[in-house]
Amino acid sequence: MKSKKIIFSAVISFMAIGILGAPVWAAAPVQIGASGKTYASSMVQCDANPTTGVQSPVVEAGLFNPKQGTTATVSLNGTPVATLTASDPPVQVWLADGNNSVRIALSKRTADSYTFAVQPDICALPDTSGNTFNADGTLEYAASGKSYATVTPGCALNPATGLAQPYVNLFDNGGYLLNVSANGVPLTQLSASRPHTPVFLGAGDNVISAANGSLSIDYYVRDGGDGACTLP
Repeated sequence: MKSKKIIFSAVISFMAIGILGAPVWAAAPVQIGASGKTYASSMVQCDANPTTGVQSPVVEAGLFNPKQGTTATVSLNGTPVATLTASDPPVQVWLADGNNSVRIALSKRTADSYTFAVQPDICALPDTSGNTFNADGTLEYAASGKSYATVTPGCALNPATGLAQPYVNLFDNGGYLLNVSANGVPLTQLSASRPHTPVFLGAGDNVISAANGSLSIDYYVRDGGDGACTLP
């Protein structure tokens, strides 16, 4: 069973979280609570649930720049699920389908709440078994024949984030009108006048789709590693 994560966002950034003076890097997108003392993922991720081994929706919740002695209680939909401390500030919170509320309470008077909507089957990867590859394995062609994509990610500066990120190139294979999305987020359209586009990857598995209206949808799955790379 895979243990890679899917981050449902077209962009990724990184935030340094200092814990007792030692910087710890948390993969984003993240959001900081109104108190300025807690954070949570801003997008739902997918990972293998250690209890079931099945890919399941999850978010990270934690303390932001905690002082020594700080503690907090994390609750999911009103049920306590974890206790955070300054020496052990993050926790994974496994979500159910539908609306989820994650609350991080520092005291009776100070608490931050984060809401997440989880669509059914959000963590199911598409079937790409009908796709084919060229002779040297550098290009993957969709079963429809309407698009193809490079297999091995390159590294480039993402203008949307200002960070160096892995990317693949997606090509229109015949002047079709293709609506391109990454992890469910619309990116651009391909056509005869714009036959290719780079698609930047977040951490873990990324699902790239190219939809030709209601006629067909091409899918590609690419591993973005930790969502960062080093420019040559």
